[in-house]
Amino acid sequence: MLAVSVEHDKLQALCGRLQPRFGPRFSLNQTVRNQHCQTTTWLKGQAPDAVVFPESTEEVSSILQQCHALRVPVIPFGNGSSLEGQVNAPFGGICVDLSRMDQVQRLWPDDLHVAVQPGVMRHSLNQYLRNTGLFFPIDPGADASLGGMAATRASGTNAVRYGTMRENVLGVEVVLADGKIIRTGTRARKSSAGYDLTKLFVGSEGTLGIITELTLQLYGLPQSIVSGVCSFRGINEACQTVMLARQLGVDLARIELLDETSVRACNRYSHLTMTEAPTLFLEFHGTPEHTAHTIADFVSIAADFGAGDMRWAESEQERAALWKARHDAWWAIHALFPGTKGVTTDACVPISRLADCIDESWQDIQASGLSAAVIGHVGDGNFHVLLLIDMDSPAETERAHQFIGRMSERAIAMGGTCTGEHGIGQGKMACMPLEHGDSLACMRAVKSALDPTGIMNPGKLFDA
Repeated sequence: MLAVSVEHDKLQALCGRLQPRFGPRFSLNQTVRNQHCQTTTWLKGQAPDAVVFPESTEEVSSILQQCHALRVPVIPFGNGSSLEGQVNAPFGGICVDLSRMDQVQRLWPDDLHVAVQPGVMRHSLNQYLRNTGLFFPIDPGADASLGGMAATRASGTNAVRYGTMRENVLGVEVVLADGKIIRTGTRARKSSAGYDLTKLFVGSEGTLGIITELTLQLYGLPQSIVSGVCSFRGINEACQTVMLARQLGVDLARIELLDETSVRACNRYSHLTMTEAPTLFLEFHGTPEHTAHTIADFVSIAADFGAGDMRWAESEQERAALWKARHDAWWAIHALFPGTKGVTTDACVPISRLADCIDESWQDIQASGLSAAVIGHVGDGNFHVLLLIDMDSPAETERAHQFIGRMSERAIAMGGTCTGEHGIGQGKMACMPLEHGDSLACMRAVKSALDPTGIMNPGKLFDA
């Protein structure tokens, strides 16, 4: 497996083939190219040489056939909301923007299944489903494309109850590096037939092929949804509450941790009046009787760990305001530290080590002289650190980089992973050998088998 850089004559030849076929859906414009590498990542943008906008699986196949023949890199693009440089083009090449492949293909309401193209946005899917009594629960915060969510194995606030994209993608249609189209998975509830290729492509970050259709698991809308907030003296007490609630089988739909800094930011930005202390954002789904019983169980556990202010929201308007504040935390924290740029990272550990990992990471932040806030999907043992950096200070950016490396190593040493949901991209390639050891060679072998010329999103996951 070799990463490839674009030779000028081959790029010219490819553009000469693609431009007549795609017309205005093929662009060499520098602004358009720059738009396809500028994401929320802190890594420097690396623009592709051209951008093409296919509208069908057959068009994607044609593009990859041409790129494979000329050994030109291909960078799949969904909505550009990834955080670790997944859509950068370090070797140049062609960006394949899938945003025009945005149709819901088929709905099977009795089976709770839906087939969608990769450019369908998660909000759009739930809007499409609004009168069916069904919804798709995976909520990474950003209104990401479903193809991008599958490619990065996204999760988010609902994962504690509904799982991640890994559990909710039943099958995919994929165009391989040479343009061949394959389908994986079935709509059966289970299968023991061969390798689980669906799970291979979910999380592959565009390095094995381009997903052109997904079959997804849906869920019935709960009769009762109750949200709330619960403050604690410290992060350890909040984490201990979550751990015991999980051990006792309390049915949590969402459980998010915000540290004191994050709560202060949300209060100012979203005009809330929460107690400025480590706080859990909670949500419970079920029948009215079930949610009432579950809330009582949680309140009893939280009281044993000194829970303070508890507030509950049952109306849709109140719940929407609460979760909007949680999803706006990124911008709220930036507003609290004007003139800085956020550098975000995540890790995931066994839930029994979560409090330790957060505490040691916070001590590391203070020792490094950095400004930061901590937010966590604590029901999964997953937490995020948002560092607020003066990007014009090489010393400060280097301290941030070193901290991210230590946080990743700390999580791995505790039996966890360097990333629970952000992915590897370019930003965490150095962590792969430490986390995977000898099994990394197996991953490389899979990559080489499916992409022998190394054109699929090169420079991601593995060192080139």
